Amino acid sequence: MSTRTSTAEVEIEVDKRHVLRRIGYKDDCEPSPRIATLITEYAQLAQQLIKPSYSYVIRNVDMVRKRDVFIGDLVMFRSHVIARLLEQCQQVGAFLVTIGDELEKKTTSLADDGLILESYALDVIGSSAVEKIAELVETEIRKMVSAQGFCISRRFSPGYCDWSIRQQKELFRMIDGGSVGVRLTTGYLMMPQKSISGIVGVGPSCVDIETYNPCRTCNKRNCLGRR
Repeated sequence: MSTRTSTAEVEIEVDKRHVLRRIGYKDDCEPSPRIATLITEYAQLAQQLIKPSYSYVIRNVDMVRKRDVFIGDLVMFRSHVIARLLEQCQQVGAFLVTIGDELEKKTTSLADDGLILESYALDVIGSSAVEKIAELVETEIRKMVSAQGFCISRRFSPGYCDWSIRQQKELFRMIDGGSVGVRLTTGYLMMPQKSISGIVGVGPSCVDIETYNPCRTCNKRNCLGRR
């Protein structure tokens, strides 16, 4: 079993065009100087507010039975999608990343002051930042297992496909959320909100593992999470 917990010092490069799209600008529409300046200023502010932390653990997949995946004595994932992935894998990597709660506090403060656009722009930047941290952790896991001749799958998180959000509690049995300052609410949501949890499958069958995509056989054509 491999475990890693870290407080990351990461310079997050903000995709300003992505932020503009999220606040309503189409790709062929240039923002006014005021909006362009606002995005630049809040991207710089975000660098001061985000406090990236992450933890991950890699453990053996003990058994897959129909839709149930058993990992050690305490953890059981229940999902047809996850079971189909992990029956091809020898191990599973579970991860938890966050940027802390300072940015959330600032977005709330801005909204309370009536600065709705500024609040929303900073919120979008925060979402992009935590996604970037998740990508960095994914890359770190990939490099670690590649030394064993293994590869990893794409990321999956509770709440997507048929994997219930309630399964967050199983992930938190594998990872100590307190080590990175993340807790679960009674509704299985993470606090701070700018946090991501999930898994990757790990194994030698690279073609099957790397290309596994349940969206290709899913009938939910209008799903926002479709990949």
